[in-house]
Amino acid sequence: MSATPRRTVHRPALVLLVVVLALTALALGWWQWERFSSASGTAQNLGYALQWPLFAGFALFAYFRFVRLETETAGTEPSGATGEGADTPDTGSGPSGTRTGPFAGRRGTPAAAPREIPADFLPERPRAARDDDPALAEYNSYLARLHAADGAAGSPAGPARETERSAG
Repeated sequence: MSATPRRTVHRPALVLLVVVLALTALALGWWQWERFSSASGTAQNLGYALQWPLFAGFALFAYFRFVRLETETAGTEPSGATGEGADTPDTGSGPSGTRTGPFAGRRGTPAAAPREIPADFLPERPRAARDDDPALAEYNSYLARLHAADGAAGSPAGPARETERSAG
């Protein structure tokens, strides 16, 4: 089994976006620093001057984290070829099933397959309590008899009237 070298895919549009975001954030930080240094500068300008470079750093961090996660997940996806002779990258399996090398989890943890949530993990839904009040049961049966009698005999005022109102 020969390990094929992994080529990192850089998307030019994404790289351009990150560079533009970082440079814009740094320019805004410089602008706020100039505003703070002027005669009308306030502490709010200083806060913004320190905040914008953090935004630029976050844009760079997010890009590199995205690339790293993309390369890690590219190695764990099934390649479609399964079997003994399949050309799969060498993960450098260490002792006790822990993975080492480029496809290792954090701190050499073993690569685990996705798991399902156990059925008894969530609490059971509350159920409505059965009310065995005899007065309520008698009233409900009375209403049911009235409804049945109304439907069987028809309305004394003629055909059933519509309950919805018309606009015109």
